[in-house]
Amino acid sequence: MSEIRALLLDEEQGKVRASVTRVDEARLPPGDVTVAVRYSTLNYKDGMVLKGVGRLVRSYPHVPGIDFAGTVERSESPEFKPGDAVILTGWRVGETRWGGYAEKARVNARELVRLPDGMSPKHAMAIGTAGFTAMLAVLALEEHGLRPGAGEVLVTGAAGGLGSVAVAVLARLGHRVVASTGRAETHEYLKALGAAAFLDRAELAKPVERPLQAERWAGAIDAVGSTTLATLLTQLRYGASAAACGLAGGNDLPASVIPFLLRGVNLLGIDSVMCPIERRRAAWSRLARDLPASALDSMTETVRLEDLPGCADRILKGGVRGRIVVDLTL
Repeated sequence: MSEIRALLLDEEQGKVRASVTRVDEARLPPGDVTVAVRYSTLNYKDGMVLKGVGRLVRSYPHVPGIDFAGTVERSESPEFKPGDAVILTGWRVGETRWGGYAEKARVNARELVRLPDGMSPKHAMAIGTAGFTAMLAVLALEEHGLRPGAGEVLVTGAAGGLGSVAVAVLARLGHRVVASTGRAETHEYLKALGAAAFLDRAELAKPVERPLQAERWAGAIDAVGSTTLATLLTQLRYGASAAACGLAGGNDLPASVIPFLLRGVNLLGIDSVMCPIERRRAAWSRLARDLPASALDSMTETVRLEDLPGCADRILKGGVRGRIVVDLTL
């Protein structure tokens, strides 16, 4: 075994501190596949882990990073062989087990997805958990009847990573996308991704006063939660669906059952962490087909391991536009 470079978290007097250091590869967790990691990424949950928010990590020292893309180095599973290009997202890797912010990761074969043909490892991590979740939301909306031409589709938290991918995919599929954001300076960026119109997030964040408002949305992808989700539920068209993907605005839902009873709307919960493997493969296949590489490039910032603590502050404060990719070779 050799030493590998990693971002290591330690907890001192209740405060989490990060440092880039070298650790013995023998300290990697058990698993039947060892992956040489090339790229990782920064999701909102990674920001929480890096700053010790929410007690997602209970044991230190710890290597975070809930996503990674790389090449199989060793495998005890017939599913993979050395040289295979693979992706991992979720499964609580980077939370309960060491994750992708290191030059190598050891995981279980059942947690890996093969890199789709035509997709680079960097593009896979420009997608990451945020973009993967966005595609799961699109799949759920389609399965509940959403079709291009049905009307406006709302994306909340549109300038973030999940929202950016959702806007780009929905626009590519032919939907008229309305992007909700509180950052007017991101409008041109979102327009380039395919947004047709904009809605200030403050309009959705007002307390819900009526159980039903005028019908507007043919579908919605929500990364905000709380009052924002409650409000958009009152505006869904008859039989339409909203996919709930996040809680950047809070984990409460001050809503009424009236939209469900009188308009037959659907609230679809989206979980990317424990998502079954066949669903994962379907989502990654669709991402390779329906998310233009040019859109990914326009929304991606590349950083080093050393940059991550500062980036964590930015993402938790809503200051990240699009996606952050971590290049482990820098």
